Amino acid sequence: MAQIRGTAGYHLGNQNNNNFGGMGNMGGPQRQDATNDPSPLAAIRAQTSKIEDWLDTISDPLKPYLPAIGRFLIVVTFLEDALRIMTQWNDQLVYLHDYRHIPQGITHLFLILNVCAMTTSSLLIIIRKYSEYAVMGLIAVVVTQALGYGLIFDLNFFLRNLSVMGGLLMVLSDSWVRKKFAPAGLPQLDEKDRKMYFQLAGRVLLIFLFAGFVFAGEWSAGRLVVIAIGFVACVMVVVGFKAKWSAIILVMILSVFNIIVNNFWTLHPHHPHKDFAKYDFFQILSIVGGLLLLVNMGPGQFSVDEKKKVY
Repeated sequence: MAQIRGTAGYHLGNQNNNNFGGMGNMGGPQRQDATNDPSPLAAIRAQTSKIEDWLDTISDPLKPYLPAIGRFLIVVTFLEDALRIMTQWNDQLVYLHDYRHIPQGITHLFLILNVCAMTTSSLLIIIRKYSEYAVMGLIAVVVTQALGYGLIFDLNFFLRNLSVMGGLLMVLSDSWVRKKFAPAGLPQLDEKDRKMYFQLAGRVLLIFLFAGFVFAGEWSAGRLVVIAIGFVACVMVVVGFKAKWSAIILVMILSVFNIIVNNFWTLHPHHPHKDFAKYDFFQILSIVGGLLLLVNMGPGQFSVDEKKKVY
């Protein structure tokens, strides 16, 4: 965040409409045409199931580590930002004082509080301690930085940080799986309800980064293809249909895009776009972390995937 502050320039169960439909679920007789449905929808379901099986096979070795990897990636942009502020301390002070007209003394306090909040909250999220307060602290940092650095009306900044906050909400819902506790100030909902609502909000916010990607950069045939695939995956994540492998597709798209476009390590140390590329790189890593938590936890109760289990 700091570099743009002026410092660096399914299988749907076979359902029968007759009274014998329930027998199939108990091992009883089933209609032959129900298991050999020639319709296009059945073919699509078969293919998507194969893809899901393939993705499960690939991701199985990583599943035990997904929560830890996801949490680390979500907060990596805040850790990088704290380091940037400390290494560009004087530039930050000059920008806040000369361009944002914030009085001296308050500028120092503003930066110190930001560095402490980002570092402490990020470490707490990584070690899974007091995650609720840590998440609230990082959301507060996003809001105060937007106001302090005058970025509240920057559309790209706004969309990216909505996605980052979506990842933080995924951390919050993940923490409630392990700890039946609601911090003061939050509605006292049932644990299952809180997790359900925050999972929904988190996965909706996660896709806003892709909206920023659509409106940024030059148009090309390849870009249109990526946008089309990504758009479909985003819609599937939002409605919770095949959400896990849709999230995996978005992780792959964003990872490839990040390495190709935001390769800040190839730029000269004094290149005017190096800090911008570095900022974008770590923010996308944070959204990837949120998507990995979605892969690990699933879309939650407010999703097509869960409703299919009921009906």
